[in-house]
Amino acid sequence: MQGYLDPLWSRKMRFFSFVSMLLLVYVHGYNLDQRYLQPFSVLPERMTFTTFTEFTLANGVFRFRIPMLFAISGFLFALHDEKPFWRRIGGRFRTLIIPYYLWSAIGLLIAFCLLHWDFTRSAVQNAHLHPVLDNGFNPAKGEDWAALLLWPLPFQLWFIRCLFFYNLLYPVFRWCVTKAPLPTFLVLGFLWLSSFGFFFVEGEGMLSFTLGVWLCKRGKDLGRRPRWFSLPVFTLIFLGAAVAKTLLAFHYGPQFPDPWKPMPESVVIPLMLLHKLVIASGLLVAWFGLDKLAETAMKSRVFVRLSDYSFMIYALHVPLVTYLIDPVHGLLRQLPNYRFLTFLFLPLAVIVFCVAVGAGLRAALPGLYALLTGNRGLTRLKPAPVAASGEVTLVEKQPTALS
Repeated sequence: MQGYLDPLWSRKMRFFSFVSMLLLVYVHGYNLDQRYLQPFSVLPERMTFTTFTEFTLANGVFRFRIPMLFAISGFLFALHDEKPFWRRIGGRFRTLIIPYYLWSAIGLLIAFCLLHWDFTRSAVQNAHLHPVLDNGFNPAKGEDWAALLLWPLPFQLWFIRCLFFYNLLYPVFRWCVTKAPLPTFLVLGFLWLSSFGFFFVEGEGMLSFTLGVWLCKRGKDLGRRPRWFSLPVFTLIFLGAAVAKTLLAFHYGPQFPDPWKPMPESVVIPLMLLHKLVIASGLLVAWFGLDKLAETAMKSRVFVRLSDYSFMIYALHVPLVTYLIDPVHGLLRQLPNYRFLTFLFLPLAVIVFCVAVGAGLRAALPGLYALLTGNRGLTRLKPAPVAASGEVTLVEKQPTALS
C-alpha cells in the first residue's frame, strides 16, 4: 500500500541515516598529508598504524554510507506516489534547496570568521576548500557568488543538490525500473563502475536512488536476507577488499606523490574496482548484518534523541572539522600518534558541538531550526507496533535524515 512502511524498516532506515552522518564526519576528519580522497587515491606516506587505519576506514570501510542514503531516499520517495508529483517537488524544495542555500551561507560565514582568528587563519588558507576563497572572494563579482551557490564551501551539500535533481527525474527512473529494469541497471551499473560524474549527475547516486525506487515498486521484503547472501562470506569480501585497496594505495603511492597528476589506467582501474567492491559488499553487510545492533540502538531513548540531529551534524560539520585539523595537530603534536588521536577525537568533538547547537536552536528558536533542517528532527520518534491483523503502520511523517 502506498504511503505505508513496516515500522521495523522505518526505524532501521533511521538508524542507518544517523550512523551514516557519524561516519561522514570521520571521513571528513581524515588528516593524513594528502587529504583529498578519490576512489583511486594512493598514499605516498610510509605505512604506519595511523596511515593504514585512517585510509582503510575513511576511503574504504566507511564508504557505503552515501549509496545507503541515496537508496533510502529513493525508496521513501517512491513510497508516496499517491501524492501529486509537483506538490511533492514543492515540498522537496522546502526541505532540500532552502537548507542548501542557508547552509551554504553559514559555511561561508564560518570561513570568514575563522579567517579573522589567528588560531585558525593559516588552516583556512592552507585547506584550499574553495577556489573562490583561494583567489580572494570579491563580493562585487557575480561569478564568485555563482560559484559559491553551485559549489558551496560546505562541500558535503552536493548530496542534497543531487538528491533534489534525482527527485525531479523520479518519473523517468520509475518508468525505467518498471518497464525496462534490466537495461536500466546495466546502463546505471556501467556509470557506477566508471564513477561517471557531470554537474548534478553522478553514477553512484543515480544507481543507488534508482535501486531504492525499484525495491519499493517491486515490494521487496527489506528485512529478509536473500538466499544467496552469506554474512561471513560477504564480510570477508568487504574487509578483504578494503585492506587490499589500502595495500595497493601504499604500493603505488611513492610512484605518484602528486594527487593532481593523472595516473595510468593500470593503476586507476584496480583501485576503482576494489573501491566499488568495498561499497557493494559493505551495503549488503551493513543492511543484512547489523539487524540486532540497529534494533538495540533504536530501543535506546538516548540514541533515538541523538538521531533527531542527523541533519544538523550533516550540515554543520564542514567546514568546522576540516579547518580545525591543523590547529588540533598543533596542540597535540608533542603526543605520540597525535594524528590518530585527532582522527578519533576531533570528529567526536564536532559531532557533540553540532548536537548541542541543534538542541539549543530547537529549544530556543524552533522556527529557525525547522527552516535550517527542512523540518527534520522536530517530532519525537515513538514506538509503532504492528497491528494484530498484520497490517503495517504509517511511516513516521518527518523525513529520515536527508530523505
